[in-house]
Amino acid sequence: MRKMKLYEADDKMIDLISDNYSMLQGLSAFGIRLGFGDKTVCEVCREQDVDCYTFLMVVNFLINGYTPKESDEKISVKTLLGYLQASHRYFIDFQLPSIRTKLEESLQKGDGLATLILRLYDEYAHDIRLHMKYEEKTLFPYVEALLRGEQTSGYNVDIFSKHHSDTKGKFQELKNIIIKYLPHNGLANNQLTATLYDIYNNEEWLLNHSNVEEILFVPAIRLLEQKVKEDDVSTRLSNMIKNAESTESVSEREKEIIICLVQGLSNKEIAAQLFISVNTVITHRRNISRKLQIRSLAGLTIYAIANNLIDSKCLTR
Repeated sequence: MRKMKLYEADDKMIDLISDNYSMLQGLSAFGIRLGFGDKTVCEVCREQDVDCYTFLMVVNFLINGYTPKESDEKISVKTLLGYLQASHRYFIDFQLPSIRTKLEESLQKGDGLATLILRLYDEYAHDIRLHMKYEEKTLFPYVEALLRGEQTSGYNVDIFSKHHSDTKGKFQELKNIIIKYLPHNGLANNQLTATLYDIYNNEEWLLNHSNVEEILFVPAIRLLEQKVKEDDVSTRLSNMIKNAESTESVSEREKEIIICLVQGLSNKEIAAQLFISVNTVITHRRNISRKLQIRSLAGLTIYAIANNLIDSKCLTR
């Protein structure tokens, strides 16, 4: 039974689960281990390296539909990604096979109708696996790249959201057939009823999973996309500033050589005028080209004029 309240960081984790036993699978998806005693939600999350704010956001969303603002930057995309990946593994590797086994055990072996029901279940289970595998091959790697600060051209979360189909109703036809048309008797009836109950629970789980993706995960990714773009622009601006600063870092000796060069002096003439060797002049010229990224005499002349090293009226050649 669910208790309608907003849970907070200082609530005890045991109270949260006692009020909402359906969150047990959620604990596992977040990587939270049992055996936490009477510790608060915050204490458990801190000890088990889980972002408490994001955990509570998912809990309150699933329990009573609390929806954050789409501009909520406190939600951890990394934590949500891990939660969704673990949920996929739970459903694909455990839950789908488990229900299939229970369904098979509750049906009469060799019965043609039982065979058709199992086939119908397998088709729906296959569709759900494809749905999740698509996300694992496209969306999840894209988000992991964003978390590394990398942009991926030709793909964004809006493309995913546009083509994202939920999985609710996948088992609706199967449930109706079992309820309306399958003969029940004795122990098999109890087993089939229990399996049907599991199918209903898992349909609700699939709906919740889809809603977490669309209502919590997608907006959080949009914010991350924006941040990565802004960081990229910031980095490029920073590099431009560094490059600009590096163009001003030429030494006084190098400035003297630039003046000589734009005045038309040869390496030998520069060496004689500045009382240095020709090899030293060549080394300075190489360093000037590297720092300024300028290799032409015209470019050096423009640089010298722009930085007040010479007056254009004083050029001799």
